[in-house]
Amino acid sequence: MINDAGVAQLEAEIAALKSEKHELQNANSQLIGENAKLKLLNETYLEQLRLARARLFGRSSEKTQLPDQLGFFNEAEVLADEEPKKEEIASYTRKKRKGKRDEFYEGLPCEQIIHELPEDERVCPDCNGALHACGQSVLRREVKIIPAQVNAVEHVQTVYSCRRCERCAVDDPVPMVKAAVPPPVIPGSGMASASLLSFIISNKYVLALPLARQEQELRRIGVHISRQTMANWVIFAGRRYLEPLCELLHQEFLKNEVGHADESTVQVVREDGRNASQKSYMWMYHTGKDAQRQVVLFEYQPTREGRHPQTFLEGFRGYLHVDAYSGYKALEGCGVTLVECWSHMRRKFEDALKALKKQDRKNAKANIGLEFCNQIFALEREFDDQKLDSTQRKVAREQRSMPVCEAFFEWAKSEYDTGALAKNALNSALTYAINQERWLTNFLLDGRLEVSNNRAERSIRPFTVGRKNWLFSFSPKGANASAFAYSIAETAQANGLVPFLYLNYLFETLPSLPRERWGECLPWMDDVQAVCGIPRKCG
Repeated sequence: MINDAGVAQLEAEIAALKSEKHELQNANSQLIGENAKLKLLNETYLEQLRLARARLFGRSSEKTQLPDQLGFFNEAEVLADEEPKKEEIASYTRKKRKGKRDEFYEGLPCEQIIHELPEDERVCPDCNGALHACGQSVLRREVKIIPAQVNAVEHVQTVYSCRRCERCAVDDPVPMVKAAVPPPVIPGSGMASASLLSFIISNKYVLALPLARQEQELRRIGVHISRQTMANWVIFAGRRYLEPLCELLHQEFLKNEVGHADESTVQVVREDGRNASQKSYMWMYHTGKDAQRQVVLFEYQPTREGRHPQTFLEGFRGYLHVDAYSGYKALEGCGVTLVECWSHMRRKFEDALKALKKQDRKNAKANIGLEFCNQIFALEREFDDQKLDSTQRKVAREQRSMPVCEAFFEWAKSEYDTGALAKNALNSALTYAINQERWLTNFLLDGRLEVSNNRAERSIRPFTVGRKNWLFSFSPKGANASAFAYSIAETAQANGLVPFLYLNYLFETLPSLPRERWGECLPWMDDVQAVCGIPRKCG
């Protein structure tokens, strides 16, 4: 028999075993939880790796659906509304269309090379009689390129005197009258001409050709100009001519009610109070697509603080297309309504798909979000094809685009995982959608608005491409000069001008034109369009 002491001992051992079992269960649960965290963390890292590889090696195009493809949201509706097409027999006379090759050569100066037989070979092979030319045919047309030519231009000033005064004058000096000579584009520089300065600026800010490469290329054709000299010319021209013009363009921009904005990094090596490795920023502002006078402006700032667009856009009232950068949010208290970009939204779901394994992409939930975004863009293409004006587009969006937006955000909220562990690419896209819903739907407010900020991204791309070549600016003066040059070049192209011709026009005209008349040289003026406009479409 077990006495009371034995029973107590057994109960103590049982309690100890139960406690140990409980501790083991807790430890097991903790291990399971940690294992789940590690699996999720590992999957997150794998997603990031797949996404990084896709961005590095994958295609850059964002097209996910052809315009004539049916989305699975409205496939049944579209097919149900289709009526059987009746066969129609039509008779007409087909006009012979001009070929693309003919259109290419139309308007180009033509130089003919006529090939003839030598005199001693113009003998008939049958009777040995003399041959005469009886016809010609054009066998081919080639494009001839004439490389850049460099000429020296001397400005010779003529001095006039009076012969009567020359005969009669004894002690008094003979009056002399000198012909007027236009001032040089850069005072004190005997070499810089309007065309040379335009050539340098156009090469750097339109063709992304750094000054170092231009120095080498000019040397090959016999012109020795150091990159330091060219840099000084660009800075001088930016401060003397381009900055005042940009101020006039800025005033024109502020008159608009629709605009676009974007920003990108730039490195400035020598700037007071900042390290050479610190990022500075180039801000870009573009008028809306319906603006009759297109304006593209770049502004250099050392930081990305939201006060910079606030200062630049002081006086602007209306809609501004932007990305989701929080620095723009402060503009809403200044009479500006922000319109965010659906291309950025679509890109989030594309990234979510790229982050998955290939076998998991077909049935992934990210496809649903991507299809919603594609529906928004497909409707916009349809409205474009119908040539709707802003009022009609606003009504059409309320009837057709708004239901798609509402369904999209309802789906996003239902799929969003509020768990702390849900940090995958899909949940990141859903978080973006939910947080930016207010600004993503603002395109419905006005028919003049666009569903994306691609206009700004296209305009800032020449700067980002050039940055890959020239890498950095030495000083804020150089960065500001670049901002002025990009502003003029991009505004010229937005208004249908050839940048080189426009810059040459400016540098020939402005040195002798009073400052109060510089508005006559803005890109949309008739005289400027006649001289600097693109004359024809080639290629």
